[in-house]
Amino acid sequence: MKRILGAFGLTLAALATQAQDVYMPYNPDTYHLIDRNQIKYGDQVPEMHTAVRPYGRQDVAALAEISAQNARTASDAFNAAYLLNDNWNYTNREQNDSRKPIFNYFYRNKTDLYHVESEDFTLRVNPVIHFELGLDSESDGVRYINTRGVQLEGSIDKRFGFYAFVGENQARFPEYVNRRIKRDAVVPHETLWKDFKEGGYDFITARGYLNYALSKHVEIQMGHDRHFIGDGYRSLIYSDYAPPAFFLKLNTKVWKLHYMNLFQELIATANRKDELLPKKYMALHRLGINVTDNFNFGLFEQVIFARGKGKFELQYLNPAIFYRSIEQGLGSSDNAMLGADFRWNIQNRVQLYGQLLLDEFVLDEVKSGNGWWANKQAGQIGAKYIDAFGLSNLDLQGEMNIIRPYTYQHEDQFTNYQHYRQSLAHPIGSNLLELVGIVYYQPIPRLMLTGKAVATRYGQDIVSATDTLNYGNNVLLSYRDRVSTYGNKIGQGIETNQLYLDLTASFQLRHNMFLDLNQTVRRTTTEGDAPDFNSYYTSVAFRWNIPRRRHEF
Repeated sequence: MKRILGAFGLTLAALATQAQDVYMPYNPDTYHLIDRNQIKYGDQVPEMHTAVRPYGRQDVAALAEISAQNARTASDAFNAAYLLNDNWNYTNREQNDSRKPIFNYFYRNKTDLYHVESEDFTLRVNPVIHFELGLDSESDGVRYINTRGVQLEGSIDKRFGFYAFVGENQARFPEYVNRRIKRDAVVPHETLWKDFKEGGYDFITARGYLNYALSKHVEIQMGHDRHFIGDGYRSLIYSDYAPPAFFLKLNTKVWKLHYMNLFQELIATANRKDELLPKKYMALHRLGINVTDNFNFGLFEQVIFARGKGKFELQYLNPAIFYRSIEQGLGSSDNAMLGADFRWNIQNRVQLYGQLLLDEFVLDEVKSGNGWWANKQAGQIGAKYIDAFGLSNLDLQGEMNIIRPYTYQHEDQFTNYQHYRQSLAHPIGSNLLELVGIVYYQPIPRLMLTGKAVATRYGQDIVSATDTLNYGNNVLLSYRDRVSTYGNKIGQGIETNQLYLDLTASFQLRHNMFLDLNQTVRRTTTEGDAPDFNSYYTSVAFRWNIPRRRHEF
């Protein structure tokens, strides 16, 4: 790895490059505004590939410029101005000057606590705050989130970008989240944690990266962060549920193509001891092509492996090869998966999207219908409807996800599809059928109302004090311990029906400063003697430069 990074460094020094942007932090609420504009005006920005997230700020600014020119409602104009101001160093159309800077140094624009802008250098520094108070029907006492931190980003010489985020957190979660923490021995989305007072958790969240343009069309990026692949609310390929991980990424955009190579160092397990945790690695690449200005199709492939004592398999660094052929040539039993995704915008009002993942695939076994355990596939189909039924700023989204039992599982913790004991895809795992419905409505510019319903039928594994029966739900289990070789079906095990409802009103007080009022209802019913759970969680939150913390499992 040292030789490889050294070679990259020599390449960086040798090549003349053009301006390169940093990335807009992934926030599903903000990205809804971007996706809305992409459906409306994406045919005018055909080089934007939406299935690989986060998006570059330069792409977002270009799309926002078109949106500002075509805004027909006060809310659309407000959203366009928000995106332009948030990406002010990549556009000349923003109206971001502050009328009354604080001490002539702070908030000289509407966006940043402090910023520097010169011909060769930009810097943006912002505070991060998340204060939340809530009441949970399943537990006594106040639930809370207390996050304080800082975010900074910038560029040097119009070709080198950097980003860093660090936050100190104390939290006391609703009881259903505590049950997940007890099951997996980790706080969702996080790494190391410690107990805080009675029933609380203390942890640090940190992300950061450096990126550099190797040429006009090729960039390299290295750091710690999350990634998301797909146009849906869920991702069956790679989601942002697991904590940030170390990565090296190459992005190549030329003609109608976007080719991404992602190499990651993951943590195979987790504990709370002061010791080095065992590592594993992932190599993933995705090729996307804009077949037309409105239709994008992508193919992806990934492999997870470990070689002991932190060794990387150098052959997987080949950025343009079929990983399965390497795996077979090495004689390994690494965990390789492949699949496809698509996105189709119709009449600038509707978007159809989907994903297909093949963890294992034997055509004869699929055709036989015998429920072979290694028929490990997952599929997604969904649609977005912008300005639904002619009502301005009313957007609908519907999605269905199907994941067969034992998908994402493998022989052990060194090859299964998880990082730090958290799924790299769907947060519930596998062995499930899920329906997602979302309504977004922006009645006035600063107010966004969101209603969400997620209905999931899945089969839980049977866990007792002495044994665990693996029916294919928990990604952390080994498929070697499967209950049955044939006769497997979705929902096997403890059949569970879960309904998750979320109603949120978010009011933007000023740029990236929000006041949230939220009501969450979560109901699970199970067959047999397994307990049912009904949870009602009501909360109010103040957020500044940070997305809402989601526990949608």
